Amino acid sequence: MKKINNKIFIAAIALTAVFAGCSKDYLDVNSDPNRVTDENITPELIFTQAATSVGIRSVGGQAGSEGSKTDLQFAENWMGYMASSGDFAIDQIETTYNIDFAFGDNSWQRDYATLFDLYLVKTRAQANNNPVLAGAAMILSAKMFQELVDTYGDVPYSQAFKSNEYKTPAYDDAQSIYNALQASLDSAIIYMNEAAPSSFSTADVVNHGDQGKWIRFANTLKLRLLIRQSEVPGFDEAAEITKILNNGGVLGAGESVTVNPGYSDAQYRQSPFYGNYGFTPTGNIAASGVRANEYMIELLLSANDDRITRFYESVNGFYVGCVYGLSAGNPLGAQASYFGPGLVISADQDHWLYPSFESMFLEAEAIARGWMDGDAKTAFEAAITESFVWLGVPDAEAAAAFYIENNEIANWDNVASATETEKARFVAYQKYIALTCIDPREAWADERRLHFMPDDGFISVNPSRLSDELPLRLLYPQSEYTTNAENVLAEGDIDQFTSKIFWQP
Repeated sequence: MKKINNKIFIAAIALTAVFAGCSKDYLDVNSDPNRVTDENITPELIFTQAATSVGIRSVGGQAGSEGSKTDLQFAENWMGYMASSGDFAIDQIETTYNIDFAFGDNSWQRDYATLFDLYLVKTRAQANNNPVLAGAAMILSAKMFQELVDTYGDVPYSQAFKSNEYKTPAYDDAQSIYNALQASLDSAIIYMNEAAPSSFSTADVVNHGDQGKWIRFANTLKLRLLIRQSEVPGFDEAAEITKILNNGGVLGAGESVTVNPGYSDAQYRQSPFYGNYGFTPTGNIAASGVRANEYMIELLLSANDDRITRFYESVNGFYVGCVYGLSAGNPLGAQASYFGPGLVISADQDHWLYPSFESMFLEAEAIARGWMDGDAKTAFEAAITESFVWLGVPDAEAAAAFYIENNEIANWDNVASATETEKARFVAYQKYIALTCIDPREAWADERRLHFMPDDGFISVNPSRLSDELPLRLLYPQSEYTTNAENVLAEGDIDQFTSKIFWQP
């Protein structure tokens, strides 16, 4: 596990307080040679902090917030991965899907704060003739902007962070943002092919100076943008697929993209997932009100899936889940399965930004759709196997082979003659299982895109729920109606159940 000096980590986290907003005004401070200012912060140091923040945001927290409820907890719960233990009152807004303008406010503001830091890195690195660092910032930005679009639809993009010109940034059309992200990733790949200064490998707490891996990460994000649009009538992926193949392809087995600025078992310095869903530095459970969801427990048990031992902990030899939306959660309260050793490894564990198996499932779907050459069955089985390996399942390859052979939901022969969409759903279902507690936003997007879930057992049982289906999106946050009212109101009335993201069928 490669790490940088902890002094860099401390300085990087400290920058969060300086670059916490999306306006240049936050940088207007008096000149003081002993004070952190706009002039004496290098783009490399900002990048270290920004990349660390991207990791924190992938869990849904903020720096220094381990042990608190994350602002992406809703996605973990909605997708059947986690649920309230019942030791605390359930969240009525979340479990009834009666979300309001405040529901996504923290997430929106924290995402844009991180994107602002990445914007600073890009612009300053370009000004300093450091295209490689600028490219890394652009790649991470593309990941986060796609996730914003997938959550809200149209969002501020082209005018964001240009506060000298646009005090209240306009909302860009979601489809146009997707197109712009493809172009931005193309530019980032060009930048990544340039010679990197020696400072890059030190600042790069993600891929540690491996420019080829950064390029494959960019290609993986390009493929994710394409896969998301698979159900858009008339969509043509051919030109972008050619670029991906000509530039080295996507992330493969053993090529997870992670971040680690020097995590340790100290307060505010633990790895994000461990800090939120593992244990505090004093050894207490960090997420005292959250446990395994009964839906996923039952799915894994019914398939005799060895990954259950890595996703969750057993309780007296049994795996016990909580019912999502039930006021009691679980009759035994906290005596339900907590998070397992495949996810909660150590306080200093590398935190995933993009797991290798997730990229491989994208590639398997692309092959199944005829977008890429290759054998779909081979690619699909390799992705499942990589999930077992990634989680640290003992004898992973043999366990994966047994799972594939003995489960209809994993045996490709069952869909060998199926339609393209049916094959895509088959891939998405296995991807959903592999992503348990790891990337719930991707699973939520796939369900909205393909409706692959075989039943509705993951739906909240709260009798006051507004719908028997998940929301299609979040509402724009209250902070936008307060500070950017003209532009957000121009988006019209938004309904979480009927206002689709452009790629939804």
